[in-house]
Amino acid sequence: MTSVSSENGTADELRGPLTATAVPPADRGATRIADRVVAKVAGQAAREALGKLPAEAEPPYATVVVLPHSRVRSNGGTPTAVVRVRVHLELDYPCDIGTRCREVRQQVGERVVALVGMEVSEVSVQVERLHPAQAHGAAKGRTR
Repeated sequence: MTSVSSENGTADELRGPLTATAVPPADRGATRIADRVVAKVAGQAAREALGKLPAEAEPPYATVVVLPHSRVRSNGGTPTAVVRVRVHLELDYPCDIGTRCREVRQQVGERVVALVGMEVSEVSVQVERLHPAQAHGAAKGRTR
């Protein structure tokens, strides 16, 4: 690589020596991510885990609580926020409710850690409504 020279010297000489003053990670500051952003990420992760929803079902949504105490990561000493997530969803029925809830818990935990960088201490899933899956063309209501 060639350096640019001027009448007074090369560009490297003009800049002077580089001083590398390392600032510890804890003193650099932090980015605060709003609770509602974490909730949207968790809701989207729940939708990904559930796949196709019943036609009359509301999409899953999440509420998030960011715990007041941060933990320090073991790898660099940078504090990380800890969150608790509650996911509300509706499912079609019959289905294996336990398996579906486990899939949602796992997906939400993984996606929040990957996308937001917060530690997830708890993911609770609340099934608010079950929608009966009807055979195509079946009569609605009571039958004799």
